[in-house]
Amino acid sequence: MGKTLFDKVWDSHVVNSIADGPDQLYIDCHYCHEVTSPQAFDGLRKRGLKVFRPDRTTCSPDHNIPTKNQHLPIKDETSRLPVETLSRNAEEFGLTIFPLCHPGNGIIHVIGPEQGFTQPGMTIVCGDSHTSTHGAMGAIAFGIGTSEIEMVLATQCVLQPKPKSMRININGKLNHGVTAKDIALYLISKLGTGGATGYFVEYAGDAIRNLNMEQRMTLCNLSIEMGARGGMIAPDNITFEYLKDKPNAPKGENWEKALEYWKSLPSDEDAVFDCEVSFRAEDIEPRITFGTNPGMGIGISEKIPLAPEESAAKISYIKALDYMKFKEGESLEGKPVDYVFLGSCTNGRLEDFRAFASIVKGKQKAPNIVAWLVPGSQQVRKQIIEEGLDKILEEAGFELREPGCSACLAMNDDKVPEGKLCVSTSNRNFEGRQGPGARTILAGPLVAAATSITGVLTDPRKIKS
Repeated sequence: MGKTLFDKVWDSHVVNSIADGPDQLYIDCHYCHEVTSPQAFDGLRKRGLKVFRPDRTTCSPDHNIPTKNQHLPIKDETSRLPVETLSRNAEEFGLTIFPLCHPGNGIIHVIGPEQGFTQPGMTIVCGDSHTSTHGAMGAIAFGIGTSEIEMVLATQCVLQPKPKSMRININGKLNHGVTAKDIALYLISKLGTGGATGYFVEYAGDAIRNLNMEQRMTLCNLSIEMGARGGMIAPDNITFEYLKDKPNAPKGENWEKALEYWKSLPSDEDAVFDCEVSFRAEDIEPRITFGTNPGMGIGISEKIPLAPEESAAKISYIKALDYMKFKEGESLEGKPVDYVFLGSCTNGRLEDFRAFASIVKGKQKAPNIVAWLVPGSQQVRKQIIEEGLDKILEEAGFELREPGCSACLAMNDDKVPEGKLCVSTSNRNFEGRQGPGARTILAGPLVAAATSITGVLTDPRKIKS
């Protein structure tokens, strides 16, 4: 029987297996940011340990950093301390770091692929749930906790039970105005926030193969929001072309060797998955959320569904609607919006800014909208300027900010005020996620752009170019 992409990568990295227990998995690439790592480094000091493979860890501050005036000292002490601590830890333990204002700085899940650290067939971990982003390259990538970060730093291995495998097929052609974010929100609404719990997901089918690398990253990024341990897409020519000229990609003969290995990774034709589901690309339209988890989503033309009959689920459902100030059976199109956020490790890449600019070009931002447009990295920001997208945005009344996690989560200056409604291209819409009392509608960059022009929640297919 053939092997899946997941099995091929996982099995080749198992150092040891514990009977009826987890595998000791070797880790090729470890990403590290300022929030989850300080205690792990302190643990090394207390045990008198060094980092076992310093060349395998890459650091970048992203969660706590401001997105304006990054050349100035960080004012908020609770944000400044972890950023400074990461720099000290990286220096002490001899780790690569892209500090604030460095040309390579940015959100760790954005800079990893753009620097070429992320490659097919790797095992990748980070103290961040959205590490699943890197699975777009055909890597096994998943988030770990602080104690596991210490384990990886000390041994370059981690103890993990092997998840089951799931394949999600999406065949057909995507409709106009549908992005990878819409695919992800559609899947989460259909499968539920726990529908892939215990699985590593491989995305397959015509619609997936036709996505570019940045779109694939968006899709894999959101795998965690349906409970999956991670998401993967088999490497192909699109993957190889994306990687070819990246700074840390293999060169010369090493490239040819790597390519030979990478081409062997896709799931065998006779591979069997523990679970397999299929969807039609034509059934997906631009998506939005209406509740307080990513699974509470609808097509933008649909109405909020009625509450489920089961009492416990109904109580939770109504509580979410009350928090959002929405009602069952209500249409959200035309609903006034206060904030729009374009950015995060989900939608902070060049592709997302191109999409946003394609809608707002030649138009003007609505006066009631506060818009935060935050690139995922310094390199993305540079590319935006080189392509002249910054001029399009500026002429439409928008300001291009500096890179960081920004309004994805309330750990920096970019907090949505209490009660305000934000259309956000980030990954989570939990209560208070973007600020205490903030209300979040998750959407793709096209919906965010259309809304920023009209001032109300808007279907991008209704905006004339």
